[in-house]
Amino acid sequence: MADHLDSPNLTSPAMDARVDITDIYAFQNPADRHKSILILNVNPLAPTHADEFRHDARYELLIDNDGDARPDVRFSILFSRKKDGHQFATVRRRVRSDGADDGGEHDGGDDDADVVIERAPVSFGSLPNVTTNGDYRFFAGLRSDPFFFDLVGFLHGFAFTGVDFFKSLNVFGIVLEVPNRALGSNPKVGVWAHTLIPATLQPDRLVQVDQMGRPAINTVFNHGSDKITFNSTQPADQRALFLASFVGTLEGFGYDASAATDIGDLLLPDVLTFDYSSSAGFLNGRQLTDDVIDIELSLVSKGAVTTDKVGAHSDYLSSFPFLGSPHQENVR
Repeated sequence: MADHLDSPNLTSPAMDARVDITDIYAFQNPADRHKSILILNVNPLAPTHADEFRHDARYELLIDNDGDARPDVRFSILFSRKKDGHQFATVRRRVRSDGADDGGEHDGGDDDADVVIERAPVSFGSLPNVTTNGDYRFFAGLRSDPFFFDLVGFLHGFAFTGVDFFKSLNVFGIVLEVPNRALGSNPKVGVWAHTLIPATLQPDRLVQVDQMGRPAINTVFNHGSDKITFNSTQPADQRALFLASFVGTLEGFGYDASAATDIGDLLLPDVLTFDYSSSAGFLNGRQLTDDVIDIELSLVSKGAVTTDKVGAHSDYLSSFPFLGSPHQENVR
């Protein structure tokens, strides 16, 4: 999978589907090369396990624009408590100024952040509620899961049959259109996302429980409790802590130690590289139709397996918010 249910035994981080990241995407707006689209999806199998965004959590899209794998720009999305079937979102943009922000914890203060979207209604039905403020557009709500993959074949030793496990499933999507200048003056940036929740016994301190950059990194390369540790680790610290584990996994796929180390160095830190001046897809950002699984299957299998026989979905929208309408058969 991309990042769905990436805690041990196919469970959600913090045992809470509301903060379980499924996928992130970053691509140039096909209608305006001066703007970028950032997508953060959560809540696999929505709305089976959760029918709302978590009101005391923080959902963040993080941008590194100087190559140190630390966030220079963060877009923070906070949701109101769901009441009478309604929920609202506020989006703030904050720029790192002191060089100390590693992104992993948050004290809840936003005195130095700019509000770019305020009180945007969450969409729980088929029609997307889109909020516009100047150069920003925002959507949050129930959508078709855009990810495509033969999960059952993967779990049975790469015995792929071309059955797309995700074709009829839903997620909760967060879609943000931003002017490129909001990401920084250097068009070559790093993008990742994380979710934070109140710490146990310290509700004023938010701690990271899930994070994702490139697709399928945690699900494929980490095992057991390492998945939990990886989700709480900042990208800048991942190579030092996890390179040996990644090398071991790659050696298990048949690579020698030298090649495995080279690939591990490429995959860590877990940050999605994106040149917002280019319309190319993965490995430049990630578009909804990019077949990331075929690319990564070929990588980890040394070319022995090149496809899971599953292709992109047909329900993506051609314009904002790009994610397809939710599958009503899976809506309570």
